[in-house]
Amino acid sequence: MVLALIRHGQTDWNLAARMQGRTDIPLNDTGRAQARAAASAFAAEPWHAVVSSPLGRARETAAILADHLDLPLGAAYDELVEQEFGEAEGTLVADLDTRWPHRDFAGKEPDHQVGERGLRGLERVARDHDGTRVLVVAHGTLIRYTLAAITGHDARDYPRLDNLSSSHVRSNRSVASTDGASRPSTDAAWQVLTVAGVPFVDVLGDLERAGELQPAS
Repeated sequence: MVLALIRHGQTDWNLAARMQGRTDIPLNDTGRAQARAAASAFAAEPWHAVVSSPLGRARETAAILADHLDLPLGAAYDELVEQEFGEAEGTLVADLDTRWPHRDFAGKEPDHQVGERGLRGLERVARDHDGTRVLVVAHGTLIRYTLAAITGHDARDYPRLDNLSSSHVRSNRSVASTDGASRPSTDAAWQVLTVAGVPFVDVLGDLERAGELQPAS
């Protein structure tokens, strides 16, 4: 099973470089155009459904992709919602280090919970779509932490993900069903294939070098 983890299209807060988090900011016209353009690229491969986070910017991106690719629009999964940034939401990214040098925003979802939650979302999608190829529209931070949870690297060392960038992951395990066919297991391990369109093997070196530079705890 292959899932494409796609960051939603642009919003006005993305354009202004504001922290967005769970604040439900809609797509702007550029974001809608990005989704339409991305559909052409996704059409080069077979896909079977589109699912998303429940936030409006992800849901609308998913709906545009589904419409242009003539695919069913599947469920919205709460596990795929963006990280909660608490009182930092709406703040200019450029002001974060001055106001919160340790990124300890009041009301912030703990970083270590984000990737775990993302993996639970992947497992739910895998159960619901049983071995097919699915486009999964979510959020930049959620996707980076989910990829990091799979590979064991620090999410902060993953590259920034642009709007409509796509990172592919694959389920590594399968189980035999009663009809003899192979089915993905519900506790499937995952493998990162690409990060924002770049083969993971080409990203791995940068992740490992960044990890070596991290101070010992």
